[in-house]
Amino acid sequence: MTIRLSSVLLAAAASTLAPAAAAEPITLEQAVARALATAPEASASEAAVEAARAARSQAAVRPNPYVTVEGENLAGSGPYNVLGQAELTATYSQIIERGGKREARIALADRGIDVAEAAGDVTRLEIAAVVQRAFIDVLITDTALQIAQSRLRTEAEMRTEALRRVRGYKDPLFVETRANARVAAAEIGVEQVRSRREAALTLLTSFWGGSPHDLEPQGDLLLMGGGGDGLATADLALVEAEIERLRSAVVFEQTRRTQDYTVSGGVRFLRGTNDVAAVAGVTIPLGRFDRNQGNIDRAQAERRRTESLAEATRLSRLRTLANLSARAQTARRQAERLVAEVYPQTTRLLAQVREGYNRGGFAFRDVQDAADAILAVQDQWLAAITQYRDLITDIDRLTGRFEALQPMETLP
Repeated sequence: MTIRLSSVLLAAAASTLAPAAAAEPITLEQAVARALATAPEASASEAAVEAARAARSQAAVRPNPYVTVEGENLAGSGPYNVLGQAELTATYSQIIERGGKREARIALADRGIDVAEAAGDVTRLEIAAVVQRAFIDVLITDTALQIAQSRLRTEAEMRTEALRRVRGYKDPLFVETRANARVAAAEIGVEQVRSRREAALTLLTSFWGGSPHDLEPQGDLLLMGGGGDGLATADLALVEAEIERLRSAVVFEQTRRTQDYTVSGGVRFLRGTNDVAAVAGVTIPLGRFDRNQGNIDRAQAERRRTESLAEATRLSRLRTLANLSARAQTARRQAERLVAEVYPQTTRLLAQVREGYNRGGFAFRDVQDAADAILAVQDQWLAAITQYRDLITDIDRLTGRFEALQPMETLP
């Protein structure tokens, strides 16, 4: 059963971070959905898909016909005076694509659309990972602020106890100075954490242009991970789409070794006799030298290279996921055990030392050491939970936790 960190770490503290009346609670999923609705990267991905679809429309267009007008014997000497024996020929020509070029071109463009759509899905996961990290940062600084405020209260209580003993001439004057210095340091710590929290909240809401004062992130720090164990389908789909595009590119290059014909037909006007005659023709490239073999070999090599790299990337991601999962479990256990086992002992130790100090059995230095032991545990917990944040963010990115999440419009 997950331990509520803030309540255990600060069981004796009053709630100092209650949301303002106007602040709206927001979950991680809602924050990601809002960011996806306004992210410029998402708009860029949509434009890339539109461009790919436009390329597909162009790929389906057949070659334009053309008209040729030729003149012979337009001017010369003797009977070939100006236009005396002129011959004018007008022909209409059309390229006939052969070998399935048009179909292959369309198929290649279709695969380009698939790549653009898959790349857009991957971009969504990248956006979600950044927003998730920022969201968890706010939750961490929430608890860090409670910790800092708890420390300030403890230091203030310790100073009160020290002043009583100093005023009673039971402790030297430097004890008061030391106690004052510790309170001042605790006050600075509270101010620093407040600034960090404000910066973290501002960063989070900037992903959808919101105000940091209108929302209050909600959630349990140890329940921020999605817990997936398989690779994101968006990453796999992008790789497969790219491979399919390269396969279509191979087919397209293979069709280009088949030569196209050009057929033409028209009329010829003979000025000398004022007669009209029909003309027709066909152009057949011999294909003796250029069989497009170099481009075919290049396309096939690029396909094999991409297939090999795709498999290498898949195996690398699986290894990375296994490593991240193990490290995340370790960081989580450490955070839980610090809260459940170590922290209660240090707080009990401080209470015992303070009681003994008030009876004159310990020096103020002993109280300081006991208080510093609590600070050390709190710092260890913050380090562990920060590491856990980094690990689960990477895990959720690899497993595609937010793949099915739909964008949500931000509130006016």
